[in-house]
Amino acid sequence: MEEEFESKLPRRTPQEQAGSVRRERDYARQYEYLVLTVSPRESINDARQRLTEHAEYGKWELERSRLYMGGGRQFWLRRKVLRVQRTA
Repeated sequence: MEEEFESKLPRRTPQEQAGSVRRERDYARQYEYLVLTVSPRESINDARQRLTEHAEYGKWELERSRLYMGGGRQFWLRRKVLRVQRTA
């Protein structure tokens, strides 16, 4: 399942909106994945702030990161899916 959603940062114009967010779920390993893509035009401090907010408020942990030749970055975040059992 793939779902796109906005982060909790202030709204940016399409020219300013450099990165993207993609959310996936791995049913076999019981993890949800969030892929943050950061363009070369976005500062590393802004990217760090976005990662910190996702980790702090969404309980995401950094699994892997990649730096591309053009300066773009991609971060894979994951969190454990908690199954709730019915009690009634």
